[in-house]
Amino acid sequence: MSQTAPAAEAPFGSPRAAFLGAAREALGTPALVLGASYVGFGSLVKVSGWTAAMGLFSTATGWALPGQVALVELYAAGASLASIAAAVTLTNVRLLPMTATLMPRLAAPEMPRWRLYAAAHLVAVTGWVASMRTCPTLPPAERLPYLLGFSGILWVTTMLCTLAGYFLAGSVPAYVTLGLVFLNPIYFMLVLSTDLANRRRLLALVFGAVGGPLFHLATPEWGLLITGLVAGTLAYALGRRGGAA
Repeated sequence: MSQTAPAAEAPFGSPRAAFLGAAREALGTPALVLGASYVGFGSLVKVSGWTAAMGLFSTATGWALPGQVALVELYAAGASLASIAAAVTLTNVRLLPMTATLMPRLAAPEMPRWRLYAAAHLVAVTGWVASMRTCPTLPPAERLPYLLGFSGILWVTTMLCTLAGYFLAGSVPAYVTLGLVFLNPIYFMLVLSTDLANRRRLLALVFGAVGGPLFHLATPEWGLLITGLVAGTLAYALGRRGGAA
């Protein structure tokens, strides 16, 4: 699997080069896996009775697959607007700490804050991991262009693949297209596991893998949220106690 960050920890040379270099990185494994997952989402949109425009709008504005799947499924089930909003919010709340930790790394002297606010829409797991690894090695002027190049390509790719999945829904077996959705969490786990030298990250993965099934059996509705809270908190506490960076 190709890595999501440059092998050489060196500046690209200019903001434009950082943008283009990040875009080239994203066009490898990240675009392939996320694109395949959104083909599955497009198929889900079709079988749920949504229009192609609705699916495209969801990807363009929401761009967080778990929340989008929850939105489509709950809407199809006739859930209330308040219930759908609460479910999507809880599903996507993980993006808040990710954004809070990444944005300060992207700031450059005299950069208008509105640029960071606009770029926050492109914060997702894949781009976050790549940016957190690479941006600290870059001059401040190249950091925001790196995120925009990497995540921007993925954003466009997922919109195109949403449409592709929608129109392929009738020609490809449903279990194939819908199954593609599950490539996403597997890929995220593999991406995060590439840096197991970080003790907290390793502990979080282990605690999550062990606790996830147990909490799901105890409370399917809240199991995932509880797993993230417990695993992350324990990993942070034990990592800090052990002197992890």
